[in-house]
Amino acid sequence: MPKNDFLIFGSPAIGEEEINEVVATIRSGWLGTGPKVDLFEKMFRDYTGAKYAVALNSCTASLHLSLMVAGVKPGDEVITTPMTFCATANTILHVGAKPVFVDVDRVTMNIDPNVIEQAITPRTRAIVPVHMAGRPCDMDAIMEIAQRRGLAVIEDAAHCVEGIYKGKKIGNIGDIACFSFYVTKNVVTGEGGMVTTNRQEWAEKIRIYALHGMSKDAWKRYSDEGFKHYEVVFPGFKYNMMDIQASLGIHQLKRVQLNHKRREEIWKRYDDAFANLPVRLPAPVEPGTTHARHLYTLLIDTEKIDRSRDEVQQRLFEMNIGTGIHFTALHLHKYYRSTFGFLRGDFPNAEFISDRTLSLPLSAKLGNEDVGRVITGLKQALT
Repeated sequence: MPKNDFLIFGSPAIGEEEINEVVATIRSGWLGTGPKVDLFEKMFRDYTGAKYAVALNSCTASLHLSLMVAGVKPGDEVITTPMTFCATANTILHVGAKPVFVDVDRVTMNIDPNVIEQAITPRTRAIVPVHMAGRPCDMDAIMEIAQRRGLAVIEDAAHCVEGIYKGKKIGNIGDIACFSFYVTKNVVTGEGGMVTTNRQEWAEKIRIYALHGMSKDAWKRYSDEGFKHYEVVFPGFKYNMMDIQASLGIHQLKRVQLNHKRREEIWKRYDDAFANLPVRLPAPVEPGTTHARHLYTLLIDTEKIDRSRDEVQQRLFEMNIGTGIHFTALHLHKYYRSTFGFLRGDFPNAEFISDRTLSLPLSAKLGNEDVGRVITGLKQALT
């Protein structure tokens, strides 16, 4: 990439295989939900080890339908973290429930199991842990609490396709897991999501709810097996994935480990280069755990430099280097402040991270010169 070109944050690594597959799908005439979606689901099911996988048009749809099949209803409460994208909490509101935030661990940035239990009330129905930046949460502690208290665990695994926790694949630990294939994610379909679960009833309901609430035969009603009549058994949604999207996902998933290896290399270069800067590096990976390496999230030591995180980000932008902020804690956003009365100080660890976090480019698409630009740029922006 020429030195003066803007380095886009999260630009995906798309190969000729994906392009050719998409073209072949277009030429086939089958653009909607069809054989490519079916293949992608089977591949993802095998990859995670879960019994069932259902492809949808977003992780947001995955979260929404997972909450529904888990039995979360209006008036219920769902415990989650404020250090996440708004879809995590928005979907809790979509089913009429109340998101109950608990603070995160300042080192891992993940939900702190030690404060989950005190947030449980008679109205609590589920816990939604978020594997922040690709680091698996402390699932043993979360599952122990959930099983003892009779709560569903819905994993927000939008960042964590490659994640492994103590030898267990993310997507095959909680009651249900939700993945994202958005354009910046480690597996890309442009827009897209996946639900994995070992509960057949939940998988079947999600498949029905995702396509207008039509009976199972509706998914094959125009196939070469012959026309299938369908019934509407639920007032469902339009959440199904297209074969065009799955055409990308098939080859993205085939290269998932190769791309992960490249992001590991970039991660190490960043760690080595930034060790003596006024920043806090991402914490080391826990033993027996695989970090998905989705986001490289630094914490800018604003106490040691004469500028804010936003000023550092602006300086990088002026050098044509794109970055991200993951995330501004949800309870600090206007809607959540005004609706639930949240105040600064309610979740101090999430706020500490929120004020200082800066995500650097980490795509497998980055060349060595691109990585060098980021390293040089950050050093200049901090000094």
